[in-house]
Amino acid sequence: MHHRKAFTAVAVAAAVGLALTGCSGGGGSPEASGPVQLTVWTGFTGGDAPGYEQIVKDFNASQSKINVTMTAEPWDTIQQKLPSAWLTGQGPDIAAPAPDPNVIAQYVETKSVLPITKTGTGTTDINVDSFAPALVNEFTYDDTLYAVPANYATLSLYYNKALFQAAGISSPPTTVDELKADAKKLTNGDTYGLVLADNNTIQMWPVLQWLEGGDVVDSKNCSVLGTAEGKASLKPWVDLVVNDKISPVGLTGAEADALFSAGKAAMEINGPWAAPGYKSAGIDLGIAAVPKATNGKPVTLGSTAPLAISAKTKHPDEAQEFLAYWTGKAAQKTFSLASGFPSLRTDLADDPDLAADPVVSIFASQVPDSRLYLPQVPKGTQVDTDAYVPLIGNLTRGTSLDDATATASTTIDQITGCSS
Repeated sequence: MHHRKAFTAVAVAAAVGLALTGCSGGGGSPEASGPVQLTVWTGFTGGDAPGYEQIVKDFNASQSKINVTMTAEPWDTIQQKLPSAWLTGQGPDIAAPAPDPNVIAQYVETKSVLPITKTGTGTTDINVDSFAPALVNEFTYDDTLYAVPANYATLSLYYNKALFQAAGISSPPTTVDELKADAKKLTNGDTYGLVLADNNTIQMWPVLQWLEGGDVVDSKNCSVLGTAEGKASLKPWVDLVVNDKISPVGLTGAEADALFSAGKAAMEINGPWAAPGYKSAGIDLGIAAVPKATNGKPVTLGSTAPLAISAKTKHPDEAQEFLAYWTGKAAQKTFSLASGFPSLRTDLADDPDLAADPVVSIFASQVPDSRLYLPQVPKGTQVDTDAYVPLIGNLTRGTSLDDATATASTTIDQITGCSS
């Protein structure tokens, strides 16, 4: 899976697809003697897919009263079909509606998702007190929880050890200044120093801004892109792309991945889902923490996808029991070891098996310093697609910093309803 928005579709449960058949509740009433049937839709089709599949297999094997069938399709397919499916009761019992956690707000507004009430400390309860607090806050509206995190990932710095050695660089950068210097030094001919996707991708440009002390919006959801700090946080990276050609312009996430997999990029900021593909491609792979910011502090982006229950499910208790298992301690440990993702649970932070895993440990070490992108910003998804993505595209194609940030700021403030 690349960047949680651009994936190569693979069949996880072929033939079932996302056809709008059946209804919430598993496609009908089960026989009295049979298990409750629950259906789940997700967009997890990449290298981490086997980890999610294992959760379902283990849950089904752990008891006999509930049977879960999960299908995975590209995110854009789910985002096209799920809203109307849930409104009419023709969708799945449970779904990951999008890779963007902010999308839950629209389902709350349309009353399409079930409030989650079965929380607590029991084995069949959803242990929200053991989740990273930001993940609980992200899915809570008017003091009511409407989704649980399907996962939690941080972004790390992938680097090609062979290209580093050829350039005479002995170790990955640990500061933002070293990152910029290395990106320039590693750019040579058709090989790029640091590939930066700017569309159909998990956002990495906000990480670059955070490293330079900038941000996208303030606590009032007003744009700060046009402030002195905002422009200063964008300028060095725009200059590196435009003037020093450290990355092609206009890359999708998949295109950035392809360059790194082909050995044509020395560095990329990406999540744990990318590691299996890079290893399969034969890259002499290194993974390091994102370098420290100009203020000397570490920061990276944290990413999660929501899992929510249809408001029209016929089996709300069973659906919540499955979410309790999915987010439970045993399942999360198994998933982390299978996928390289850090656990979404804080009570696994010191688990020795996870600490010993070379991939998990890198991503897990950055959880305390990670930040969500536009957390609970009103219409945050639209802020990204209508303002931030065009901003980066315009800047890297030559639009002046003043003009591009002014346009983006006006759009953001209109979307969020900011009144500074």
